[in-house]
Amino acid sequence: MQQQSAQLRWEQHTQRPLFALALAFAVAYAVPIVRPDADRTVVRACAAVEWVVWAAFVLDYVVRLALTPHRRSFVRTHWLDLAAVLLPLLQPLRLLRLVSTLLLVGQRARMASQIRLTTYVAGAVVGLLMFGSLAVLSVERDAPDGNIRTLGDAVWWSFTTMTTVGYGDHAPTTGLGRMLAVGLMLSGIALLGVVTANIAAWFIARFEKDDVEERRQTEAIRELTEEVRALRAEVAALKRTSVE
Repeated sequence: MQQQSAQLRWEQHTQRPLFALALAFAVAYAVPIVRPDADRTVVRACAAVEWVVWAAFVLDYVVRLALTPHRRSFVRTHWLDLAAVLLPLLQPLRLLRLVSTLLLVGQRARMASQIRLTTYVAGAVVGLLMFGSLAVLSVERDAPDGNIRTLGDAVWWSFTTMTTVGYGDHAPTTGLGRMLAVGLMLSGIALLGVVTANIAAWFIARFEKDDVEERRQTEAIRELTEEVRALRAEVAALKRTSVE
């Protein structure tokens, strides 16, 4: 139990620093894409920041694993964290670091009980739009047949893809770009499902609350009716006694 509380304390204390590092990763990832003509020193510094952020999440996973009393169960229940930690080691691509960092941030956000569902969904939408736009721009900008050349084109494509509208005026032509499109479409459908389920659950809870209130009022009326009947019976008995 002491180890369990130590793990919870670690998660609470590292939550905000990890989110701050995630914001630093967002800036470091965006700068070389938005400014492709940036100095090589700036590009190297951004790459270093990306690896530092990923290393921080790796350290967080290792510490949490060391603090938990049931390590095998932790690995089984946090397999997505482990996959995100190992993903950038498979191939030195910036896109893999992007995917792994998004997964790790999402997993740590789910542990935060103070984050409401609406805030989480809104943050997920903004994050997916931003990173999806940057990722597809970095992949499609130099493609021979690509038509996503500017950040505006990429943002518009990400928005239409996430909402599953798909106007077709901008579309990826590379394999990685199409994989990103599939990921954004699935993410958009999943987020729409979460929002729909949340609204449905709110209505169901509201209806159940109304039903409970209605049953309570019905029960109260029934009790009052029985009391009135009992009082009438007592009054009738008293009248008969007085007459006799």
